[in-house]
Amino acid sequence: MTAPIILALDTAAAHCAAALLCGGEIVASAQEPMAKGQAERLLALAQELLERADIHFGQLDAVAVGTGPGNFTGIRISVSAARGLALGLSIPAIGVTAFDALYYGASDPCICCVDARREMVFAQGFGTDTLLAPSLCPLAELPSGIPIIGAFGSAPAHPVAESIARIAAARLSLPQPPPAPLYLRPADAAPARDAPPQILS
Repeated sequence: MTAPIILALDTAAAHCAAALLCGGEIVASAQEPMAKGQAERLLALAQELLERADIHFGQLDAVAVGTGPGNFTGIRISVSAARGLALGLSIPAIGVTAFDALYYGASDPCICCVDARREMVFAQGFGTDTLLAPSLCPLAELPSGIPIIGAFGSAPAHPVAESIARIAAARLSLPQPPPAPLYLRPADAAPARDAPPQILS
């Protein structure tokens, strides 16, 4: 079997990121800082990477996507795009958490962190006896003496979309559930209020 061609997408943070893995190598990659507008930019960015590598969508073997945790809207944008592409192309869609992407290329023990704002972090430990499952915790309560990768620590070994693509390639032969957002807390938005009662005259 030839090495797969995988397109990876990520908008879980304040960026629009994509990478293209072909022949076991990253042949195109981009990450654009972006707080808004990912929905309009993501597929255009993917198209640009494919054109740069002289590859078209029909040649893809899988679509990989970052499932968070992170920005609620951003996660939904990239997960929806990946699932839509996979469905249209009849190829697998593979979800990769932000923790796995941050950990790729790192050494144990470490804690991978994503900024959750308000002095909080989403965190998961690797090779540790703490934070074994993805968790939301106060920044001040992170264990001391364990290297941190990601928010408030060292930068990951590889750009996030590139790590997502490589992790997905390793999982391609395994059964994969449809990618789903990893939310570790409720959305900040307040629920819509009921409409006020109408006064009948």
